[in-house]
Amino acid sequence: MNEFDDYFKGLTAMVESSFPRKCSCCGKFYATAESFLAETQNMSSARSSLKESREEDGTVIVEVFRNCVCGSTLMDEFNSRRDDSGKGQERRARFDKLVSLLQKQQISKGVARAEVLKILQSEQSEVLDLLRKKS
Repeated sequence: MNEFDDYFKGLTAMVESSFPRKCSCCGKFYATAESFLAETQNMSSARSSLKESREEDGTVIVEVFRNCVCGSTLMDEFNSRRDDSGKGQERRARFDKLVSLLQKQQISKGVARAEVLKILQSEQSEVLDLLRKKS
């Protein structure tokens, strides 16, 4: 899983009526936003697959550019579920601090993120359990 996959999980379809849709080049059918994201590919590393902008009412819009299996570039608009309130920013800061603390214990950033997410989702983290036992 890469950083784009993580970000895409936080996106919701902005306009339900935009699905189903199909590629105008090859006719590939995408029934839902989830299938669109799962069955297409990120843009090449030279170009970002995401472009953020704001609507007049302040709503954050994310344009998602993906490559169809035929190679054609497709775009759809999504909105982000990210909580940009003060509380949301505070939660992200605490999350980042926990990840940083785990990195100081010689745990990679990716593993640290995954383990903190497990705890937040009420799952067991064997990595964190081992660290607790050591201290």
